[in-house]
Formats: sequence, C-alpha cells, structure tokens
Amino acid sequence: MDKSELLHLSAVELNRAIREGKTTAVEAMEAVLEQIEKKDGQYNCYVTVAGDTALAKAAEVQKKIEAGELTGPLAGVPVAVKDNMCTEGLLTTCSSKILENFVPAFSAEAVLQLERAGAVVIGKTNMDEFAMGSTTETSAYGVTRNPRNPEHVPGGSSGGSAAAVAAEECFFALGSDTGGSIRQPASYCGVVGMKPTYGTVSRYGLVAYGSSLDQIGPLTKTVEDCAAVLETIASHDKKDSTSVERADTDFTSALVKDVKGMRIGIPRDYLGEGLDSEVRDAVLAAAELLQANGAVVEEFDLSLVEYAIPTYYTIAAAEASSNLERFDGIKYGYRAKDAAGLHQMYKRTRSQGFGPEVKRRIMLGSFVLSSGYYDAYYLKALRVKAMIKKAFDDAFAKYDCILGPVAPTTAPELGRSLADPIKMYLGDIYTISVNLAGLPGISVPCGADSRGLPIGLQLIGDCFNEKKLIQTAYTYEQCAKEGN
Repeated sequence: MDKSELLHLSAVELNRAIREGKTTAVEAMEAVLEQIEKKDGQYNCYVTVAGDTALAKAAEVQKKIEAGELTGPLAGVPVAVKDNMCTEGLLTTCSSKILENFVPAFSAEAVLQLERAGAVVIGKTNMDEFAMGSTTETSAYGVTRNPRNPEHVPGGSSGGSAAAVAAEECFFALGSDTGGSIRQPASYCGVVGMKPTYGTVSRYGLVAYGSSLDQIGPLTKTVEDCAAVLETIASHDKKDSTSVERADTDFTSALVKDVKGMRIGIPRDYLGEGLDSEVRDAVLAAAELLQANGAVVEEFDLSLVEYAIPTYYTIAAAEASSNLERFDGIKYGYRAKDAAGLHQMYKRTRSQGFGPEVKRRIMLGSFVLSSGYYDAYYLKALRVKAMIKKAFDDAFAKYDCILGPVAPTTAPELGRSLADPIKMYLGDIYTISVNLAGLPGISVPCGADSRGLPIGLQLIGDCFNEKKLIQTAYTYEQCAKEGN
C-alpha cells in the first residue's frame, strides 16, 4: 500500500489493513515519521519524537500481530501522546522550561493500556504550558500552527495532539481535558475529540493541573476511532483514587446509525450574544439533520451558564497552585543556578521555570485559597459548581443529550489571544460546565466557516452515558457524509 494512501486511513482502517497483510506496523510508522519530517517544521505538533525506538517497537508489535497475540482494533497503530502524560524513558516536559530535562521512570496508565493493546507511541505532542491556555501559544517550545490554516491557532491546551491528527502526523492521539482542552482543539482542527465522564480513564501518570476536573480522552479522525480508543483506555485503576469501576465500557457497540426518538436539548443560553453567526448556523443545521433522521430536538433554558467561567477559573487556579507547588527545583526538573540559599533557589527556579500564564494562575489560586478569601471565593465557587451539576441533572431528566457549539468562534489568528487573557478565558464558555459537572462531551466536525476554518458540534451527555453520545455523534457523522 502506498504511504500517502496509508496516512489517509483511520486508526481502525489501518489496523484492518495490517491484519489483512496489506501493510505492516513498521510501514505505518515509517509513513508517519516521514510525514513528521516533512510537515512538522511548519506545524510544530511535537516536542519529542521517539524515532528509532518507535520503529523498533512497531517491529515487535508486528511479530505479535502475525503470531495472533494482538487482535484488538488498535494493534500496530501509531499514536501521539500529549506531553503531560508520563512515558517511561521518554522526555515529559508539559511544554514547560521547569520540566525540560524530566524523563519519567514509569508510564501513565492510559498510555500503558494503549501499549498493551498494541498501539505504538510516536512521541509527545506540544501543548499549552501545564495545560494552561486555549491556543497552544503558552508552550515553552514555540507555538503550534493549525494544519487547516497555519496562520491560526490549533486550540488548546491539547493543540499539538489535535494538530497532529489533522496533519496526518499520527493516526490518533491522547489529550487531556480540564475545561475543554480536548473538545476545543478538536473543533478548531476539524477532528473528533471526546472528554469522558470524570473517573472513566485513570489519571495516574497525568501531570495534574485541576485534579477534580482533569480527564484523559481521545483525539481521532472518526467517531469509530474515538469509540475504539475510549474502550481501550477506560479502566478501573487502584492507583487512582478517583477512578471508577464500570461494567459498560464496550463503547464500540454504540456505533449504530439511529437517533429515532432520541431527545436532544439545545440550551438557548448557548445561542445568544457572543456566538459567531456562521458557527450558530452550522450547529443548528446539524441539529436539523438529526431531527430529519428521527431525533426530537427542542430548545430549553439551562441556568447558571454565566457563572461557569468564574467558577471554573477559581477552582482550577486553586487546584493548580496546590498541584504546582511540587515544582521547586529540588526533586526533579529545572534548577536555577547561582542561588545564595534555599529560598532564593525556590524563587529563581519558579520565576525562571514557569511562563507568564502559569504564574498568573498560580497567583490567582494562591489568592482565592488565602486566609480571608477562602470563604468568599473558593467555597462559593464549590457551591456554584454543585448548582451547575444540579442544573444539568434537571436537563438530563428530560433529554438524552444536549447539543450546542464547542466554541463561540472558529480558530483565532496566532498572536491575538494572549494579549487579552480574559477574552481567551471567555472562549471556554460552552466547554467548562462539562468538567465542573464531571460529564462526558464530544466534539464532531460540522462544517466550516467562509474562510474554510472548521466548526465543531458539541454533544453533552449525563454521567456514564458516553454510549448515547457516541451513537448520536456517529449517526450525525454518517448522515453528513451521505449528505442526507
């Protein structure tokens, strides 16, 4: 099979071709590495590429496939991993100077699950530093560009993973989602991205940002790939106290083209001021397509939307200031030179090692947790978080899933967002409530604007209802492909 043909395949299609003897895991890895060499100078999707190690691993996996030891749908498929997941023996930087030399002695559980299934890690993808940002412009390793238009951002913080999938520099990727960091770059880059229910995928080995919000999930070319990857990485893990034991993780069984009788709600609050008219039209056209195929679609009022952003940034910053305390120049990572004493070493290490956005969030988090402000800000945010969850519970009493946009606009131009951090934060309006309430959400491409930039459709489900989301997303994807 021709290498350029290979790159166009989805992960599941590639696995099928390998099992049928049309190609091999080694040929697939060679094709991806050649594509990275050709394209990544322009897009900067990767911080680290494993190269020879990845090829050697692909050869091992190929032997196991031929021996009948690996039979799953991802065996032999090259995968990219966001650089905030630990990978044994492979640099893990979180795209920060403070971890520029950190090589973990173990791998994240989600990465291990993929490797057990025969997927082969290509390398680590660029991201916003410590997952703090919405554009992949806060990385210490340079900006990532959107393969759909290199003058625009790929979204963030999993921008490198989404861009690598869009640029065919991998067959699928892992990202992490704290407030939309999988779904928003998926939308901007025109790929599929899913944030599972909190606790479905182990967070062991994921460098923590907001521990009550973070969740690992897939970025893929198709909904079928998304279901196959999620089925592989979902597991109960005793090493993660927030990990949930689930019996219903056969997500590929939900790949059914049928939404007859499915009740879908569209929050009026998501269609109001600030939403780009082209994004609005594309999302409503997707809703009409689902309605034409038998779904019951109606608008409703989802309260508390305006409080989601301040609530999220209060909680996330508080957790970040606590989680990032460990990066002090003592145990691992970067250490400032020429410090006279311990306190000066701490100060210099953190001042030199962290970028401006990370410092901003650490300071905000330390402020809301400080004596005298804890009750006024942090505890109040936790109460509002509970109210947001209750608003979604009420909505899911009536609807199977909620439909809306992923972001208010398509991908902004490079250099526009960082000048105004508040505007960047406001871009998370439709995604963050999902994390606050621990819900699953998926982004599926639903067209493009007049400049050719992709638009994403977001579907949100009740806790542990990923199958309904996958079924709805798959139905939309197939109907859109068939043009009916």
